[in-house]
Amino acid sequence: MKDQQGSKRISSGVIAAVSAAVIAVSGGVAWFTWNANHSGVPTPGGGISLPDSGNTIPAQPVKQATNIYWLKDNGRNVEFVPQPVQVQVKASGNKQDQVLEAVFQSLLAGPTQPTDYTTIPKGTKLESLKVKNDEIHVNLSNNFTSGGGSASMIGRVGQVVYTATTLNPTAKVYIDVNGKKLEILGGEGLEVEQPLTRESFKKDYSL
Repeated sequence: MKDQQGSKRISSGVIAAVSAAVIAVSGGVAWFTWNANHSGVPTPGGGISLPDSGNTIPAQPVKQATNIYWLKDNGRNVEFVPQPVQVQVKASGNKQDQVLEAVFQSLLAGPTQPTDYTTIPKGTKLESLKVKNDEIHVNLSNNFTSGGGSASMIGRVGQVVYTATTLNPTAKVYIDVNGKKLEILGGEGLEVEQPLTRESFKKDYSL
């Protein structure tokens, strides 16, 4: 009888010790897994779990150097002169579209130097601008067609062509007014043959 009771005591002690060991090991594995998932260390499964702070650093805007074109009387004739400007654009998206949109906003705001002038009517707005391959589509408001004679009309068309092609001098330019293709400009009926390029403008129009 004594031997049987002693045997029962030993068995209960062994079971208690084994249970405690299992609990300790399970707790250690749980702690290690939680710590791995929150500190970026390797997990027992072989992967790496990185902490998620929930904070995303936004892409910083970038600056682009480019030109806008004014008219200038050099004493013999009128010429197009570039004014270097820097515009700020988003780091994502179509950068050419963004750059040219910003450049045209500066152009339509008017010159800042007394020696430069523009024949683009005040109040002209950029309705839209799209760059596709080597084509640039510029859509302007109705104000673009108002006022001035043939020299004024030629000058404003040239300003649009030269400014639009500041990033790509050989690009083709299409000018729309209020969403419609510009064919005749002004009361004197200046015919605008599109697409326009710097080369075709020099050939077909003179100031």
